[in-house]
Amino acid sequence: MSATLAADADALRLGRHTLTSRLIVGTGKYDTYDTMRESLALSGTDCITVAVRRERLYDGQGKNILDYLDLDRYTLLPNTAGCYNAADAVRVARMGREILLSLENPGADWVKLECLGDSKTLLPDPVETLRATEQLVADGFQVLCYTSDDPVIARRLKAAGATAVMPAGSPIGSGQGVLNANNIRIILEYLKADDPDYPVIIDAGVGTASDVTIAMELGVDGVLLNTGIAHARDPLGMARAMKAACEAGRLAYLAGRIPRRLYATASSPEEGVISTRPYN
Repeated sequence: MSATLAADADALRLGRHTLTSRLIVGTGKYDTYDTMRESLALSGTDCITVAVRRERLYDGQGKNILDYLDLDRYTLLPNTAGCYNAADAVRVARMGREILLSLENPGADWVKLECLGDSKTLLPDPVETLRATEQLVADGFQVLCYTSDDPVIARRLKAAGATAVMPAGSPIGSGQGVLNANNIRIILEYLKADDPDYPVIIDAGVGTASDVTIAMELGVDGVLLNTGIAHARDPLGMARAMKAACEAGRLAYLAGRIPRRLYATASSPEEGVISTRPYN
């Protein structure tokens, strides 16, 4: 099968969920809910992540974010944003499940787990993340774990039952892209050694379309982003760009890039060429 045909039928499977788009988009940081709604539509995503804590559902003007989301179109991925320990993360995850069950949205059975280590870097606390993963898995959740790009903790999270491991490309909202491609490659090697279909998703740090393409060309299964679209000068234009970048990166990965070489390799056949002596 050609790379094009493979990509056309290339669904992203995350536990019991199947997504047609490999781009997962957040709902925070937009100037207005209308801009958020249009950006989500243009990104092509069919899964969006939402901080569904009760106090975060309404903005300062009393508007409910859920009123601006097509719940028939999108699967919601509730997240535990803002939690700094396992106990809080588990409590918020259960609250999110309760809310989504009331909405009859299929996202009620999973959670994007975030247990942050500090408020300055927003990097994850590996100990609390692992502890929360174990508790949530035991409670029946499909857990998608935000983590650092440390291959060791990534392997521990998979062993704890995480549905997917989601290493940061760089700190949340930093726009630095994938800073350590080698660690991402090692994570892919470790986690897919005995299960090639195990999902690894870049979560956080991408700032523009090329960052998404680079991430996908590494062989990750998807990209989760928010700030890169929401804080772009033109969020609607960037949403289109991110959609195309994700698709292009996946196609390039499936097609297989040529090896890097120090010297040139002629692209035209040499047979029949008038013989000349090259300069040394």
